[in-house]
Amino acid sequence: MVPPSTHDVTHLLKAWSTGDEQALEELTPLVYDQLHRIAQRCMARERSGHTLQTTALINETYLQLIDCQRVDWQDRAHFFAVSAQLMRRILVDFARSRGYQKRGGGTPQLPLDETSWVSNEPDANLVALDDALNALAGVDKRKSKVVELRFFGGLSIEETAQVLRVSVETVVRDWRLAKVWLLRELSEAN
Repeated sequence: MVPPSTHDVTHLLKAWSTGDEQALEELTPLVYDQLHRIAQRCMARERSGHTLQTTALINETYLQLIDCQRVDWQDRAHFFAVSAQLMRRILVDFARSRGYQKRGGGTPQLPLDETSWVSNEPDANLVALDDALNALAGVDKRKSKVVELRFFGGLSIEETAQVLRVSVETVVRDWRLAKVWLLRELSEAN
């Protein structure tokens, strides 16, 4: 199967945002594999035996995406960035509802890299990271978005730069500074 072009996805997103329900039906199979990869990436950081599964996370994301159909989609990268943000919110809300932060005690330091996140208490860590990201957004919204897009969304540096409409160098600098800021914030929370 030939992967869909960025132009095809962008065209369907724009049609969907104007209320074309047929565009959503055509769009769904084109973006499913990438959404599945994002969901798998998010779920890989969760504890084993998590009651929320990858497919359920995708389904919940779809439900929330349908509610925000009037978004003025810029392009494919914007769609996946919003999807990653929704997945993050779903997982954080799930973790908060389970009360893991109360039982977690001290929150361990988190390694922020693109390849893995190994921890004994992922739900508590996810909530702590979400709180730290929200605090970072209060200080520097763009740096917070860089972390969200790279860490949760799995976007490349180039894709992140495209979504945020900044240079690649700016993303590299923001990513580096945001990681330092978040690690400091999370270690102070202990």
